[in-house]
Amino acid sequence: MTKHWTPLALVYLGLGLAGLAGTWTYNVLAIVQMRNFIGDWMDSGPAVSSLTVDLLIAAVAGSILIIVEARRLGMKRGWLYVALSGVTAFAFTFPLFLAMRERALETAREKVLD
Repeated sequence: MTKHWTPLALVYLGLGLAGLAGTWTYNVLAIVQMRNFIGDWMDSGPAVSSLTVDLLIAAVAGSILIIVEARRLGMKRGWLYVALSGVTAFAFTFPLFLAMRERALETAREKVLD
């Protein structure tokens, strides 16, 4: 069960789960309160706009990293992490990718040592 799960992979996985829980807590709250989610982003002022741009740029850069690194390491379906971020959260899929990347690197290290 723990094969190829390095401490770093587990940290990334934990961050991914925390990102999923953190973002979806607020998403569910917005749904329950029947808030205009997009409208709340636009009407809340410059601080929220700054955060939105900050996260968008980080997500785009991270998405590029995911696709490039997945191809470099021979990981299958790297694009799926980017696609899943649209229905979950990049705060979940990026650390999940990093966890899977760490596992792929550990597998490659073991192959070299064998």
